[in-house]
Amino acid sequence: MSESLPPLFVAALEAVSTPTLVHAGGLVLHANASMQRLLGFDLATLQGMRFDAWASEQTRAALFDYGQRCLHELGELPSVEAEAVTASGAIRYLELHARQVRLDQQVLAVTTCQDLSDMRHVQSSLLDVGRVLHQIIENSPVATFVLNAEHRVTQWNAACTKLTGIELVDLLMGEKEPWQAFYKWPRPLLADLIIDGTVSETAQTAEGERCQASLLIPGAFEAERFFPQMGERGRWLYLTAAPLTDAQGRVVGAIETLQDVSARRQAEEQVRRHRQELEELVAERTAELLGMHHELEAFLENASVGIITTTRQRITRANKKFAEMFEFGSESPLDHESIELFTSKESYDSLGAVAYPLLSRGESLLHEMEMCTLRGNRIWVQMIAYVADPLNTQAGTWWLLQDRTEVRRVQAELQQNFERMKETNARLEEAQNQLLQSEKMASIGQLAAGVAHEINNPIGFVSSNVGTLRRYVEGMFRLLDHYEQVDRGQLPPELRQAIERQRVELDMDFLKEDLPQLLDESDEGLTRVKKIVQDLKDFSRVDQSDWQDADLNAGLESTLNVVMNEVKYKAEVVKHYQSIPTVRCRAAQLNQVFMNLIVNAAHAITGRGVITLSTRQEGDWVCVSVKDTGSGMSEATLRRIFEPFFTTKPVGRGTGLGLSLSFSIVKKHGGRIEVESRLGEGSCFSVWIPIAGPADAGEDASALPGA
Repeated sequence: MSESLPPLFVAALEAVSTPTLVHAGGLVLHANASMQRLLGFDLATLQGMRFDAWASEQTRAALFDYGQRCLHELGELPSVEAEAVTASGAIRYLELHARQVRLDQQVLAVTTCQDLSDMRHVQSSLLDVGRVLHQIIENSPVATFVLNAEHRVTQWNAACTKLTGIELVDLLMGEKEPWQAFYKWPRPLLADLIIDGTVSETAQTAEGERCQASLLIPGAFEAERFFPQMGERGRWLYLTAAPLTDAQGRVVGAIETLQDVSARRQAEEQVRRHRQELEELVAERTAELLGMHHELEAFLENASVGIITTTRQRITRANKKFAEMFEFGSESPLDHESIELFTSKESYDSLGAVAYPLLSRGESLLHEMEMCTLRGNRIWVQMIAYVADPLNTQAGTWWLLQDRTEVRRVQAELQQNFERMKETNARLEEAQNQLLQSEKMASIGQLAAGVAHEINNPIGFVSSNVGTLRRYVEGMFRLLDHYEQVDRGQLPPELRQAIERQRVELDMDFLKEDLPQLLDESDEGLTRVKKIVQDLKDFSRVDQSDWQDADLNAGLESTLNVVMNEVKYKAEVVKHYQSIPTVRCRAAQLNQVFMNLIVNAAHAITGRGVITLSTRQEGDWVCVSVKDTGSGMSEATLRRIFEPFFTTKPVGRGTGLGLSLSFSIVKKHGGRIEVESRLGEGSCFSVWIPIAGPADAGEDASALPGA
């Protein structure tokens, strides 16, 4: 404690500006103000600490040993370094000097400190900068080396080793000199000349090339030359060198970079050689073009098509054929305005509207139009036009013109004949396919009628047999009921047991309940078969093929039953039948129309939907509607649905004749088909049939489809 020290000694310690600490091997006895400021602790805190407690864990043991040595050895001990942990937690690097002092038989250790933290920081920063500079040079892809003031190599990076083949260790050990990478005998390098101060723009380097001062770095120079001894065929190197100076500006070395520019020099040599070859080729081509020019002049003048050039809507060049085509006679076409060759200003403007967008982009124009000769005769002209230079409006436009008046006339006649033949062929094809479709439907109807007739006979006797079987079974059950009333006690035991065992095996109670149900189900099945057979007969109407009064509700219902297999898995059928009068028609043909509409509605539904069948009377007409919730149709499809062979179904699903044939049948009945459809919402087909039938219903029915 400070109280145990003489006041004069304490005052002497406080008068010293050097941080000082006194201890006797245990707690701190005194620390002057400089030491307190250094460590950041007040005197009371320090006096409560052991003399080495402020040191870091790494240096605390060494500081403790140093303090003990001071108490036992006379004289000033060698200085030691320690890390001090201040009150704020910062690390300070200190150099300590300890000396033994005796006061009134008390041995004390007086320790002074010098703060080395700032010096350590500067040294660390300099080392970091040195390492970074070394890495920059060493990792640079440009071959680089550094010479000191004594012209010795201090840096020789990996790129330099790869370029020259000389390792840095050979240069540092003195086994090789830098000039050996470039020459066969000693010669100063560009860096050597900069160190010696003997380089300038007017003086040549030792490499034999003039130097050029760098525009970026003062005192730096650059040069380029060929080194024949480098590599297999020699190398062109681009050299740059700059001085390295100290703080006083004295040159203490130089840095030089080497870049292999052999590929560039070879490319320049090839360019020079190619330029010379090109100039020779141009001279040859010029002579050839001159000859071709004369040949082209002769060709243009004698060409079989009219050729002109126009500039600013005036003819600046024209051949003989053009003058003949447009009837100039002995007059020269030159300087005539091109608008004179058009039938009207509107015709002239229309060509401009077509030609300008193409010609302004440098594209060619191919066009045909009617034009006018100088004498007023009209001709049909095919023209090809292109601009001589899209970037130069004064260069003009070339026009190749051919008179195609006669060809146009012949083409028009051929086109008319072709259209007539195509129309005739389409009619024949439509009639043929409708006839085939009608014959097919008639055959299907006859087959359905025949099948229905053949099925009717076995259904009749099976139905009769089931009725007879029902009577037999009912009689047997009544007989068994009477037997049940007999007193079984009168029977022999063996017979009674056999009857009971047989009753259990046959499960008579179950048979009495199940056999009537089986017979009822058989009757119901036979009734359904009869209904299907009747629907087939009603649909085919083989026995009613002439004009007759028919119930369209019944025809629609029988048709639905026939095609139910196509519908039941795709849609729920909703029926809205109103009471309608009988209609004068060919029922089998209208049933065919209904079948096409119902099947098309089912095919138009994706997933499961609803098909609504409706009938109603409006005045002298009966309307049958088939509405679906399918995919609907676009306007473009609606315009073509009644065309023969047009279909939106996949290949193999439809022929494109169903609606065409339906339209023809309804038209022959004096009716019409109306369609409403929207994409994504479905379609509705409405068939309107006059109740009295068409005016010619009494004529021969063979004129109608399906007859």
